Amino acid sequence: MVKLVNQTNFASKIKDKKIYIFNPSNIRSLFGVSATAVSALLHRYKKRGFISQLKQGLYVFPDALPPDVYIANKLYAPSYISLEFALSYHGIIPETVYEITSVTTKATRRFEKLGKVFSYRKIKKNAYTGYEIQKQQGLTFNIANAEKAFVDTNYLRLKNRQKPISRFNKEKINSTKALRYAELFNNDKLISVIKSTLK
Repeated sequence: MVKLVNQTNFASKIKDKKIYIFNPSNIRSLFGVSATAVSALLHRYKKRGFISQLKQGLYVFPDALPPDVYIANKLYAPSYISLEFALSYHGIIPETVYEITSVTTKATRRFEKLGKVFSYRKIKKNAYTGYEIQKQQGLTFNIANAEKAFVDTNYLRLKNRQKPISRFNKEKINSTKALRYAELFNNDKLISVIKSTLK
């Protein structure tokens, strides 16, 4: 059965369906092959460099990569882009941030894939909000709004005993909205930091 799925057919069928990040079950349903056949195919194509593995059970074509922000959401879920990357994206901080930073309700993780670093920091479930859906190359991804990214960053800086963000564009942050997000963390010190940095 494996021989019936040649490399060209494999790629065109998946790309035609606009499946930018695929898993074994996608392949099983597209080609009607067994789990064993899928496993052999993926192993062979990965060895050839025809496909790249993001993590166990998640693959991409190196010549048709979706945006990093889209990969970040799919690589470790639930998660949304936040922290320094989101602050840079919204023009809150002047620096360009190369590490794709996200928050999650799961354990803190870090992946080095496709020559990039994707990091995920854990926050409380009741503070897991304040993100919006945006698009890149026609693909949607979740990213914190400016205020939530600011609060998330300061919350984690406090946890790490680092100083609050000092160099940022205050005009792009709505202090009332930021304070509302800070209150979700139920942390008096964070509320005080948000109040003092945005006054």
